[in-house]
Amino acid sequence: MSIRQEIETEFKTASEIEFADRAVAAMIALGVGDAAGDLGRDDAVRQKYGILTTLLPEGKSTDDTEFTVLSARSILDCPGEYTADFVAQTWRNLVLSDGGARERGGMPLYGALSNLSRGVNPPLSGQDNVFNVDDGAAMRSVPFGIIGYGDTKKAARMAAIDASVSHDRDGIWAAQAIAASTAVALKGGTVDQVIDAGREYIPEDSWLGRKMEQTFTMLNETDDPDDAYELLHTLLWTPKHSSAPEAIPQIYGLYKLSGGNFKKGFKLSANFGRDADTICALVLALCAAGEGLSSIPEGWIEQVRKPAGVCLRFAAEEDMVDLGKQLAALAMK
Repeated sequence: MSIRQEIETEFKTASEIEFADRAVAAMIALGVGDAAGDLGRDDAVRQKYGILTTLLPEGKSTDDTEFTVLSARSILDCPGEYTADFVAQTWRNLVLSDGGARERGGMPLYGALSNLSRGVNPPLSGQDNVFNVDDGAAMRSVPFGIIGYGDTKKAARMAAIDASVSHDRDGIWAAQAIAASTAVALKGGTVDQVIDAGREYIPEDSWLGRKMEQTFTMLNETDDPDDAYELLHTLLWTPKHSSAPEAIPQIYGLYKLSGGNFKKGFKLSANFGRDADTICALVLALCAAGEGLSSIPEGWIEQVRKPAGVCLRFAAEEDMVDLGKQLAALAMK
């Protein structure tokens, strides 16, 4: 039985089936993009293949997929009101009790885990934390778009609660933006509507807000997509380490250039370099949220549906398809 057939069996109405299909697609696409982007920025892969046009057999999850699983798990396991204290306890139960995070995580994720291990709770676990304005909260915010079920306020509110464990300010606004955009994409919004939904949660007078404005001013003034692709690198580059004000505008810019098309989004974002695992993961999640499972090759789905556990051990026991269906079912209750 195909995944689509499973969904048609488990959900009732046409609208429920369509939403569940898109929810699963968004979760799987995030895993595809995570694996492809991580390979696409590798020098050895570039020397061998030039550019990636397919998901290579060696592609596997990084922290992007596995912290997304952690966020999904916190939503599904929450017995009542979703709070930052509950999220913090979930991190303690699933990560710290299992030896902490392995390699491949972002700096603020390790910082948050260290804070939590010493009894520091959110919001201080995120505020008093190293580089808490990177994209590590945004990368795990797709489940909040699903649980919002088209309600951008709910999606953004829950994403902010989750993000506060490890991030602050631009890091939290980035997570809210991606969650809100995902919520709109899942309900069939246009590319511009998806982008506008995210920008609603980014203060204009912020580092991230200024870079978003600069990005879309450039895109509106640049006729040649190849020129725009290059400028997304040069205009937004931050020294040494990618930040949310660099990566999030790049994600939205590439999503805009792709026209919401999964195949085109793959080529643009998997080969973008820099923080390409997060960039490709979120570009493809937004594209697939709009197009559904039919946009993703079946072999790719099977390759990434079980995370590798390279950063979070427990994640290897989870299934991205099942998580997508469970989130969709909970959202529609």
